Amino acid sequence: MGNKALDSTALTIAIIGAVNWGLIGFFRFDLVAFLFGDMSWLSRIIYAIVGICGLYLISFYSHLGSRE
Repeated sequence: MGNKALDSTALTIAIIGAVNWGLIGFFRFDLVAFLFGDMSWLSRIIYAIVGICGLYLISFYSHLGSRE
């Protein structure tokens, strides 16, 4: 949690992933599949990176209490 660039990058990628899930939920439109192909190797890498960023951001919860 000390690397501000890594934190910002992970948060940005997770937000992009959340927007993609919103598009899927509201409009049945998968932006990643539209841009890179339905489960192509590139889209799978993108999904994996979004998932890794989400797992990394779980560590933010341990720091919420220490900001007081």
